[in-house]
Amino acid sequence: MDAILVINAGSSSLKFQIFGLVDGAPVRQVRGQVEGIGTRPRLGAAAADGTALVDQGYAPEEIRDLPAALATTRHWLGTLDGFELRAIGHRVVHGGPDFSGPVLIDAAVLDRLAYLQDLAPLHQPNNLAPIRLAMEINPDVPQVACFDTAFHRGHAMHSDCYALPRALYEEGVRRYGFHGLSYEYISERMREIAPAAGRVIVAHLGSGASMCALHDGRSIESTMGFTALDGLPMGTRPGQLDPGIVLYLIDQRGMSVKEVTDLLYKESGLKGLSGISNDMRDLLASDDPHAGLALDHFVHRCGLSAGMLAAALGGLDAFVFTAGVGENSAAIRARIAERLAWLGAKVDAAANDTGATCISTPASRVGLYVIPTDEELMIARHTLAFIAAPT
Repeated sequence: MDAILVINAGSSSLKFQIFGLVDGAPVRQVRGQVEGIGTRPRLGAAAADGTALVDQGYAPEEIRDLPAALATTRHWLGTLDGFELRAIGHRVVHGGPDFSGPVLIDAAVLDRLAYLQDLAPLHQPNNLAPIRLAMEINPDVPQVACFDTAFHRGHAMHSDCYALPRALYEEGVRRYGFHGLSYEYISERMREIAPAAGRVIVAHLGSGASMCALHDGRSIESTMGFTALDGLPMGTRPGQLDPGIVLYLIDQRGMSVKEVTDLLYKESGLKGLSGISNDMRDLLASDDPHAGLALDHFVHRCGLSAGMLAAALGGLDAFVFTAGVGENSAAIRARIAERLAWLGAKVDAAANDTGATCISTPASRVGLYVIPTDEELMIARHTLAFIAAPT
Protein backbone atom coordinates (compact mmCIF):
# COMPACT_ATOMS: atom_id res chain seq x y z
CA MET A 1 0.00 0.00 0.00
CA ASP A 2 1.27 3.46 -0.89
CA ALA A 3 1.61 5.50 2.30
CA ILE A 4 2.41 8.90 3.75
CA LEU A 5 4.37 9.26 6.98
CA VAL A 6 3.42 12.24 9.15
CA ILE A 7 5.88 13.46 11.79
CA ASN A 8 5.13 15.92 14.60
CA ALA A 9 8.26 16.42 16.72
CA GLY A 10 8.25 18.24 20.06
CA SER A 11 10.72 18.90 22.85
CA SER A 12 10.01 15.72 24.82
CA SER A 13 8.01 13.60 22.39
CA LEU A 14 7.95 12.44 18.80
CA LYS A 15 4.54 11.68 17.32
CA PHE A 16 4.15 9.83 14.04
CA GLN A 17 1.34 8.41 11.95
CA ILE A 18 1.13 6.37 8.78
CA PHE A 19 -1.69 7.09 6.35
CA GLY A 20 -2.41 4.62 3.59
CA LEU A 21 -3.67 6.00 0.29
CA VAL A 22 -7.09 4.47 -0.29
CA ASP A 23 -9.11 5.58 -3.32
CA GLY A 24 -7.02 8.72 -3.55
CA ALA A 25 -7.47 9.77 0.08
CA PRO A 26 -5.30 9.37 3.20
CA VAL A 27 -6.65 6.80 5.66
CA ARG A 28 -4.96 6.38 9.05
CA GLN A 29 -3.26 2.99 9.48
CA VAL A 30 -0.80 3.46 12.37
CA ARG A 31 -0.55 6.00 15.18
CA GLY A 32 2.42 6.15 17.55
CA GLN A 33 4.83 8.21 19.57
CA VAL A 34 8.03 8.20 21.54
CA GLU A 35 7.34 10.03 24.79
CA GLY A 36 9.40 10.86 27.86
CA ILE A 37 12.55 11.51 25.83
CA GLY A 38 15.53 11.75 28.18
CA THR A 39 13.52 10.85 31.28
CA ARG A 40 11.26 7.81 30.87
CA PRO A 41 11.37 6.99 27.15
CA ARG A 42 8.63 4.78 25.78
CA LEU A 43 7.76 3.82 22.23
CA GLY A 44 4.10 3.04 21.69
CA ALA A 45 2.08 2.48 18.54
CA ALA A 46 -1.29 1.07 17.58
CA ALA A 47 -3.16 0.18 14.43
CA ALA A 48 -6.18 2.19 13.34
CA ASP A 49 -8.52 -0.25 15.13
CA GLY A 50 -6.64 0.28 18.41
CA THR A 51 -4.67 -2.97 18.30
CA ALA A 52 -1.33 -2.44 20.05
CA LEU A 53 1.66 -2.88 17.76
CA VAL A 54 4.44 -1.96 20.18
CA ASP A 55 4.73 -0.74 23.78
CA GLN A 56 8.34 -0.68 24.88
CA GLY A 57 10.19 1.28 27.55
CA TYR A 58 13.83 2.31 27.40
CA ALA A 59 16.49 3.50 29.81
CA PRO A 60 16.96 7.29 29.75
CA GLU A 61 20.42 6.98 28.19
CA GLU A 62 19.04 4.88 25.32
CA ILE A 63 16.78 7.70 24.10
CA ARG A 64 18.31 10.81 25.61
CA ASP A 65 17.40 13.22 22.80
CA LEU A 66 15.32 13.72 19.68
CA PRO A 67 17.88 12.20 17.24
CA ALA A 68 17.89 9.03 19.32
CA ALA A 69 14.08 8.99 19.28
CA LEU A 70 14.13 9.41 15.52
CA ALA A 71 16.58 6.55 15.13
CA THR A 72 14.46 4.28 17.33
CA THR A 73 11.31 5.19 15.42
CA ARG A 74 12.99 4.65 12.06
CA HIS A 75 14.20 1.21 13.13
CA TRP A 76 10.72 0.18 14.31
CA LEU A 77 9.01 1.54 11.20
CA GLY A 78 11.41 -0.61 9.17
CA THR A 79 9.86 -3.73 10.74
CA LEU A 80 6.42 -2.93 9.31
CA ASP A 81 5.40 -4.70 6.13
CA GLY A 82 2.97 -3.64 3.45
CA PHE A 83 3.72 0.10 3.22
CA GLU A 84 5.47 1.84 0.33
CA LEU A 85 6.50 5.30 1.54
CA ARG A 86 5.53 7.93 -1.02
CA ALA A 87 6.12 11.11 0.99
CA ILE A 88 6.73 12.52 4.47
CA GLY A 89 4.69 15.39 5.91
CA HIS A 90 5.99 17.51 8.78
CA ARG A 91 4.40 19.97 11.16
CA VAL A 92 6.50 23.15 11.27
CA VAL A 93 5.38 25.78 13.75
CA HIS A 94 6.64 29.01 12.18
CA GLY A 95 6.49 29.79 8.46
CA GLY A 96 7.35 33.46 8.81
CA PRO A 97 6.37 35.91 6.05
CA ASP A 98 7.61 33.66 3.24
CA PHE A 99 5.34 30.63 3.53
CA SER A 100 1.59 31.08 3.34
CA GLY A 101 0.88 27.42 2.60
CA PRO A 102 2.50 23.97 2.60
CA VAL A 103 5.76 23.75 0.67
CA LEU A 104 7.93 21.02 -0.81
CA ILE A 105 11.16 21.02 1.16
CA ASP A 106 14.58 21.51 -0.40
CA ALA A 107 17.85 22.84 0.99
CA ALA A 108 16.89 26.48 0.39
CA VAL A 109 13.55 26.06 2.18
CA LEU A 110 15.26 24.31 5.08
CA ASP A 111 17.76 27.15 5.43
CA ARG A 112 14.95 29.71 5.53
CA LEU A 113 13.06 27.74 8.17
CA ALA A 114 16.21 27.45 10.27
CA TYR A 115 16.46 31.25 10.16
CA LEU A 116 13.11 31.39 12.00
CA GLN A 117 14.24 29.17 14.89
CA ASP A 118 14.59 32.05 17.35
CA LEU A 119 10.89 32.89 16.88
CA ALA A 120 9.82 29.42 18.08
CA PRO A 121 12.72 28.02 20.14
CA LEU A 122 10.61 25.33 21.83
CA HIS A 123 9.35 23.95 18.53
CA GLN A 124 11.21 24.91 15.36
CA PRO A 125 14.54 23.13 16.04
CA ASN A 126 12.66 19.93 16.86
CA ASN A 127 10.44 20.33 13.80
CA LEU A 128 13.47 20.61 11.53
CA ALA A 129 15.58 17.79 13.01
CA PRO A 130 13.53 14.93 11.48
CA ILE A 131 13.46 16.75 8.14
CA ARG A 132 17.26 16.87 8.03
CA LEU A 133 17.52 13.20 9.02
CA ALA A 134 14.99 12.10 6.42
CA MET A 135 16.77 14.11 3.71
CA GLU A 136 19.96 12.17 4.54
CA ILE A 137 18.34 8.74 4.76
CA ASN A 138 15.66 8.98 2.05
CA PRO A 139 16.75 11.81 -0.27
CA ASP A 140 14.40 10.66 -3.04
CA VAL A 141 11.26 10.72 -0.86
CA PRO A 142 9.42 14.08 -1.13
CA GLN A 143 9.01 15.96 2.13
CA VAL A 144 6.36 18.61 2.75
CA ALA A 145 6.36 21.27 5.47
CA CYS A 146 2.93 22.22 6.80
CA PHE A 147 2.86 25.39 8.89
CA ASP A 148 0.94 26.35 12.01
CA THR A 149 1.00 29.95 10.79
CA ALA A 150 -0.36 29.41 7.26
CA PHE A 151 -4.09 29.25 8.10
CA HIS A 152 -3.95 32.79 9.52
CA ARG A 153 -2.15 34.42 6.61
CA GLY A 154 -5.33 35.87 5.11
CA HIS A 155 -5.83 38.39 7.93
CA ALA A 156 -6.30 42.03 7.08
CA MET A 157 -3.12 44.08 7.46
CA HIS A 158 -4.68 46.26 10.17
CA SER A 159 -5.21 43.09 12.21
CA ASP A 160 -1.74 41.65 11.69
CA CYS A 161 0.40 44.76 12.07
CA TYR A 162 1.80 46.19 15.29
CA ALA A 163 1.91 49.93 15.91
CA LEU A 164 5.60 50.02 15.03
CA PRO A 165 7.48 51.63 12.13
CA ARG A 166 6.25 50.09 8.89
CA ALA A 167 9.74 48.89 7.96
CA LEU A 168 9.52 46.32 10.76
CA TYR A 169 6.29 44.94 9.31
CA GLU A 170 7.96 44.62 5.90
CA GLU A 171 10.81 42.81 7.63
CA GLY A 172 8.32 40.29 9.03
CA VAL A 173 7.55 41.66 12.49
CA ARG A 174 3.80 41.07 12.47
CA ARG A 175 1.09 38.92 14.05
CA TYR A 176 1.15 35.40 12.64
CA GLY A 177 -1.06 33.26 14.86
CA PHE A 178 -0.38 29.58 15.47
CA HIS A 179 -2.17 26.20 15.86
CA GLY A 180 -3.37 26.79 12.30
CA LEU A 181 -3.46 23.10 11.33
CA SER A 182 -5.77 22.47 14.27
CA TYR A 183 -8.02 25.41 13.37
CA GLU A 184 -8.13 24.34 9.74
CA TYR A 185 -9.38 20.90 10.74
CA ILE A 186 -11.98 22.30 13.14
CA SER A 187 -13.17 24.70 10.44
CA GLU A 188 -13.84 21.74 8.15
CA ARG A 189 -15.59 19.77 10.89
CA MET A 190 -17.83 22.71 11.77
CA ARG A 191 -19.10 22.80 8.20
CA GLU A 192 -20.42 19.29 8.86
CA ILE A 193 -21.57 19.72 12.47
CA ALA A 194 -23.03 23.25 12.46
CA PRO A 195 -22.98 24.65 8.91
CA ALA A 196 -25.17 27.63 9.85
CA ALA A 197 -22.65 28.88 12.43
CA GLY A 198 -20.81 31.61 10.55
CA ARG A 199 -19.17 33.32 13.54
CA VAL A 200 -17.12 30.82 15.53
CA ILE A 201 -14.47 30.99 18.23
CA VAL A 202 -12.25 27.93 18.53
CA ALA A 203 -10.30 27.43 21.77
CA HIS A 204 -7.26 25.20 21.25
CA LEU A 205 -6.46 24.49 24.90
CA GLY A 206 -3.48 22.30 25.65
CA SER A 207 0.03 22.78 26.99
CA GLY A 208 0.16 25.40 24.27
CA ALA A 209 -3.08 27.37 24.13
CA SER A 210 -4.69 29.92 21.84
CA MET A 211 -8.03 31.01 20.44
CA CYS A 212 -9.05 31.82 16.89
CA ALA A 213 -12.01 33.72 15.44
CA LEU A 214 -13.46 32.06 12.32
CA HIS A 215 -15.81 33.90 10.00
CA ASP A 216 -17.39 31.56 7.45
CA GLY A 217 -14.57 29.11 8.08
CA ARG A 218 -11.72 31.60 7.63
CA SER A 219 -9.40 32.88 10.34
CA ILE A 220 -9.85 36.60 10.89
CA GLU A 221 -8.16 37.03 14.30
CA SER A 222 -6.07 35.02 16.75
CA THR A 223 -4.77 35.47 20.27
CA MET A 224 -1.20 34.55 19.31
CA GLY A 225 1.06 37.01 17.54
CA PHE A 226 4.69 37.28 16.40
CA THR A 227 5.72 34.27 18.47
CA ALA A 228 3.97 31.48 20.36
CA LEU A 229 4.41 33.40 23.63
CA ASP A 230 1.41 35.67 23.11
CA GLY A 231 -2.25 35.40 24.09
CA LEU A 232 -3.52 32.88 26.63
CA PRO A 233 -1.41 31.65 29.56
CA MET A 234 -0.03 28.20 28.77
CA GLY A 235 1.72 25.35 30.51
CA THR A 236 5.10 27.10 30.73
CA ARG A 237 4.52 30.31 28.72
CA PRO A 238 2.95 33.49 30.16
CA GLY A 239 0.69 34.57 27.32
CA GLN A 240 -0.02 38.26 26.87
CA LEU A 241 2.72 40.29 28.51
CA ASP A 242 3.56 43.97 28.80
CA PRO A 243 6.83 44.31 26.80
CA GLY A 244 8.04 46.65 29.52
CA ILE A 245 8.46 43.58 31.73
CA VAL A 246 11.11 42.24 29.36
CA LEU A 247 12.90 45.60 29.47
CA TYR A 248 12.73 45.52 33.29
CA LEU A 249 14.17 42.01 33.47
CA ILE A 250 17.10 42.97 31.26
CA ASP A 251 17.75 46.45 32.62
CA GLN A 252 16.89 46.17 36.33
CA ARG A 253 17.42 42.46 37.00
CA GLY A 254 20.46 42.18 34.72
CA MET A 255 19.13 39.06 33.01
CA SER A 256 20.63 37.94 29.70
CA VAL A 257 18.55 37.35 26.60
CA LYS A 258 18.95 33.60 27.10
CA GLU A 259 17.83 33.85 30.72
CA VAL A 260 14.74 35.84 29.72
CA THR A 261 14.03 33.39 26.92
CA ASP A 262 14.22 30.44 29.30
CA LEU A 263 12.00 32.24 31.82
CA LEU A 264 9.30 33.05 29.25
CA TYR A 265 9.31 29.73 27.42
CA LYS A 266 10.05 27.23 30.19
CA GLU A 267 9.33 28.66 33.65
CA SER A 268 6.20 30.79 33.30
CA GLY A 269 2.52 30.12 32.60
CA LEU A 270 0.69 27.65 34.84
CA LYS A 271 4.01 26.26 36.07
CA GLY A 272 5.38 29.63 37.11
CA LEU A 273 2.17 30.95 38.64
CA SER A 274 1.36 27.82 40.62
CA GLY A 275 4.89 26.78 41.51
CA ILE A 276 3.55 23.23 41.24
CA SER A 277 3.10 21.97 37.70
CA ASN A 278 2.46 22.91 34.10
CA ASP A 279 -0.08 20.07 33.81
CA MET A 280 -3.71 21.12 34.12
CA ARG A 281 -4.60 17.73 35.60
CA ASP A 282 -2.19 18.23 38.49
CA LEU A 283 -3.58 21.67 39.22
CA LEU A 284 -7.20 20.49 39.13
CA ALA A 285 -6.35 17.70 41.58
CA SER A 286 -4.50 20.00 43.98
CA ASP A 287 -5.96 21.87 46.94
CA ASP A 288 -2.98 24.24 47.06
CA PRO A 289 -4.23 27.85 46.76
CA HIS A 290 -1.47 28.60 44.24
CA ALA A 291 -2.89 25.90 41.96
CA GLY A 292 -6.29 27.56 42.34
CA LEU A 293 -4.78 30.92 41.44
CA ALA A 294 -3.25 29.51 38.25
CA LEU A 295 -6.60 28.01 37.24
CA ASP A 296 -8.47 31.23 38.02
CA HIS A 297 -6.00 33.22 35.94
CA PHE A 298 -6.27 30.80 33.01
CA VAL A 299 -10.08 30.90 32.97
CA HIS A 300 -10.11 34.69 33.41
CA ARG A 301 -7.81 35.24 30.43
CA CYS A 302 -9.82 32.80 28.31
CA GLY A 303 -12.95 34.81 29.09
CA LEU A 304 -11.29 38.10 28.20
CA SER A 305 -9.94 36.70 24.93
CA ALA A 306 -13.34 35.30 24.01
CA GLY A 307 -14.81 38.78 24.42
CA MET A 308 -12.13 40.27 22.18
CA LEU A 309 -12.69 37.68 19.46
CA ALA A 310 -16.49 38.01 19.69
CA ALA A 311 -16.03 41.75 19.11
CA ALA A 312 -13.87 41.00 16.05
CA LEU A 313 -16.65 38.76 14.71
CA GLY A 314 -19.45 41.17 15.54
CA GLY A 315 -21.23 38.50 17.58
CA LEU A 316 -20.97 34.80 18.18
CA ASP A 317 -22.79 31.75 16.86
CA ALA A 318 -20.62 28.94 18.24
CA PHE A 319 -17.71 28.24 20.57
CA VAL A 320 -15.56 25.12 20.13
CA PHE A 321 -13.29 23.44 22.68
CA THR A 322 -10.44 21.34 21.29
CA ALA A 323 -6.93 19.96 22.07
CA GLY A 324 -5.89 18.14 25.25
CA VAL A 325 -7.50 20.32 27.91
CA GLY A 326 -10.40 21.45 25.76
CA GLU A 327 -11.32 17.90 24.79
CA ASN A 328 -10.81 16.24 28.18
CA SER A 329 -11.50 18.67 31.03
CA ALA A 330 -15.20 19.12 31.70
CA ALA A 331 -14.35 21.34 34.67
CA ILE A 332 -12.38 23.85 32.59
CA ARG A 333 -15.02 23.82 29.85
CA ALA A 334 -17.73 24.57 32.39
CA ARG A 335 -15.80 27.45 33.92
CA ILE A 336 -15.03 29.03 30.56
CA ALA A 337 -18.63 28.56 29.40
CA GLU A 338 -19.75 30.53 32.47
CA ARG A 339 -17.69 33.46 31.14
CA LEU A 340 -19.68 33.28 27.89
CA ALA A 341 -23.08 33.67 29.56
CA TRP A 342 -23.21 37.37 28.62
CA LEU A 343 -23.18 36.25 24.98
CA GLY A 344 -26.14 33.96 25.61
CA ALA A 345 -24.22 30.71 26.10
CA LYS A 346 -25.79 28.08 28.36
CA VAL A 347 -23.97 24.83 29.04
CA ASP A 348 -25.73 21.48 29.47
CA ALA A 349 -23.95 20.08 32.52
CA ALA A 350 -24.78 16.45 31.78
CA ALA A 351 -23.64 16.70 28.15
CA ASN A 352 -20.48 18.48 29.23
CA ASP A 353 -19.65 15.84 31.83
CA THR A 354 -19.93 13.07 29.24
CA GLY A 355 -17.95 14.98 26.60
CA ALA A 356 -20.76 15.09 24.06
CA THR A 357 -20.11 16.88 20.78
CA CYS A 358 -22.73 19.53 21.57
CA ILE A 359 -22.69 20.67 25.21
CA SER A 360 -25.06 23.65 25.02
CA THR A 361 -28.71 23.61 26.03
CA PRO A 362 -31.50 24.05 23.45
CA ALA A 363 -32.10 27.54 24.91
CA SER A 364 -28.48 28.62 24.40
CA ARG A 365 -27.99 31.40 21.83
CA VAL A 366 -24.42 30.19 21.31
CA GLY A 367 -23.68 26.61 20.32
CA LEU A 368 -21.03 25.03 22.52
CA TYR A 369 -19.08 22.12 21.01
CA VAL A 370 -16.31 19.69 21.90
CA ILE A 371 -14.47 18.56 18.76
CA PRO A 372 -11.25 16.50 18.87
CA THR A 373 -8.66 18.02 16.58
CA ASP A 374 -6.61 16.11 13.99
CA GLU A 375 -3.55 18.06 12.88
CA GLU A 376 -1.93 14.93 11.47
CA LEU A 377 -4.81 14.28 9.06
CA MET A 378 -4.50 17.86 7.76
CA ILE A 379 -0.77 17.31 7.22
CA ALA A 380 -1.46 14.06 5.35
CA ARG A 381 -4.00 15.79 3.10
CA HIS A 382 -1.63 18.66 2.32
CA THR A 383 1.22 16.24 1.64
CA LEU A 384 -0.93 14.11 -0.65
CA ALA A 385 -1.83 17.21 -2.68
CA PHE A 386 1.84 17.60 -3.61
CA ILE A 387 2.49 14.04 -4.71
CA ALA A 388 -0.88 13.77 -6.49
CA ALA A 389 -0.41 16.98 -8.46
CA PRO A 390 0.63 16.58 -12.11
CA THR A 391 4.29 17.38 -12.81
